[in-house]
Amino acid sequence: MPRIKQLTDKADLPAEQHAEYDHIVEVLHRVGGPFAILLHSPGLAGKVMDAGAQVRLGSTLESWQRELCIIAVTREKDAGYEWASHVATGRGAGLREEVIEAVRHRQPLDSLTPDERDIITFVRQLLRKNRVDQALFNDLLNRHTARWLVELAATVGQYQYISAITNTFELQPSPEADQLPI
Repeated sequence: MPRIKQLTDKADLPAEQHAEYDHIVEVLHRVGGPFAILLHSPGLAGKVMDAGAQVRLGSTLESWQRELCIIAVTREKDAGYEWASHVATGRGAGLREEVIEAVRHRQPLDSLTPDERDIITFVRQLLRKNRVDQALFNDLLNRHTARWLVELAATVGQYQYISAITNTFELQPSPEADQLPI
């Protein structure tokens, strides 16, 4: 049970927030999850949603790369709500079960492909040490572009932010969703 009321109904909001609510519905097709919490701060939900839409829809990361980054962030942050949502999306984008299980259980990454291994390692280093080793940075930059690397880091930041909201307000995945061991 979330710690505060989720604002999922437009009628729960003052008239001056209806445009923000409508904008979220236009992009996400509903208001729920972290956005139902963020609406408690007028203007914040819309700005976070816009940043998230850019990360998801305007990025050069392939969908499986983005979803791998997101589940790696949610694992590091023990964010079960976002894990459940994005592990399902990741499977749909082609993430292999071996990769998902390596992230879920914080396993060694030796058997993964270079991009799988390096994306997970990038997230782990950034969130555990607040830095990325130069060798890993160089490897990713050599295989991709500067834009791709900026967007990878931005995806980490976006989902670290979302994880802070879902964890603070104790949003929980549905019981039938893929559960993250926390």
